[in-house]
Amino acid sequence: MTDTLELVIITGMSGAGKTVAVQSFEDLGYYCIDNMPPNLLPNFWELMKENGKITKIALVIDLRTREFFSELNNVIQQMDNTQFITTRILFLDASDQALVSRYKETRRGHPLAHEDRPFEGIQKERRLLEDIRTRAQMVIDTSDLTPRQLREEIISTFATADYTGFVVNVVSFGFKYGAPMDADVMMDVRFLPNPHYIDELRPQTGMDQPVYDYVMKQPETQTFYYKFMDLIEFCLPGYKREGKSSVTIAIGCTGGRHRSVSLARRIAQHLENDDYVVNLTHRDAGKVKESVNRS
Repeated sequence: MTDTLELVIITGMSGAGKTVAVQSFEDLGYYCIDNMPPNLLPNFWELMKENGKITKIALVIDLRTREFFSELNNVIQQMDNTQFITTRILFLDASDQALVSRYKETRRGHPLAHEDRPFEGIQKERRLLEDIRTRAQMVIDTSDLTPRQLREEIISTFATADYTGFVVNVVSFGFKYGAPMDADVMMDVRFLPNPHYIDELRPQTGMDQPVYDYVMKQPETQTFYYKFMDLIEFCLPGYKREGKSSVTIAIGCTGGRHRSVSLARRIAQHLENDDYVVNLTHRDAGKVKESVNRS
């Protein structure tokens, strides 16, 4: 038996911030789909019932024809008569002046303007969306909002008790396997003394206490660690203020088994003690060495 599915339909004026909105819902843990035709929704709900694991969904729907709106209206009415789905409509709006200004900045044409000026397309779209705006449970005017402010408003409204907010991902890795593509901050610690050259430590990893102790007791490690954490503690509040939902800190050594793992462990523990939500991953610690290269 599945839990009640929470559905948020994100719609509104083109250029009013739907892209920022759906990204915000992704950060809140919603399963997000962009521009699903309303006539496909019933089949989609059946799949969700069978899945039973997805309980929060956000759909971005652009309503640019009367027929499209009629289809959505009928589907919503059908869903409102079930106990399986709770539906809310979020309508994003903005003043004509703000929308025209945004189209000028991006040098894009309005989807309904064709050969007309953007203002003509905006007026057509307003007329098409009058009914759905009236039905919306929440209307946000983004005329004077920055993308970060819009994100904050959505999160403050839709966040649930299990929302963890800002997350720090700490990843250890080996350069011989390639650097992580998603790192926001990356440090190369191959300059530190290498446990690979200690016979009894070579088969172990930084998850083993003897290796961890060896790496962390080195004077070079101590100096690096405190300087690096001073930088991280300065940067993280700034990332958070700018609206990032997560930051990935990647620590790399040659093979990703000894030095990077040890330092990632200590960095993660430090940040947890500072009350950050931390995910710690050792990407390459379990990989079998392909040669006798330094690890």
